[in-house]
Amino acid sequence: MDRIKRLSYEVLDEHKSKFGEDFVDNKKALDQVSIVRSKGLKNEIAGYITKFIKKEIREEKAKQARIEASKAEQQTEEQSEIELTEDTTTTEEVPETVIEATSEEESSEITEEKTE
Repeated sequence: MDRIKRLSYEVLDEHKSKFGEDFVDNKKALDQVSIVRSKGLKNEIAGYITKFIKKEIREEKAKQARIEASKAEQQTEEQSEIELTEDTTTTEEVPETVIEATSEEESSEITEEKTE
């Protein structure tokens, strides 16, 4: 197994752009870039390369999903923080009520002052 991995990594280091997720295409690309006389060895190397590339793509998608999830989480946190700051900064405006003395009250106050 170590031989398959070592040979696959050597091929991938130099010609990674030629390989993809399809086994048959990888087998043809392997024929173009190297000489492998044994059909079984060629199939194992092409299979390992296919498995390796699929794994890389899957891990990259998972990484992107984690990044997007963390961005979405940060946005929701920021929105909740904004809502909290809006709630604390907005105060309830209570209209002032000014009570003015009517002329009857003024006259009664004046008469009370005079009597004292």
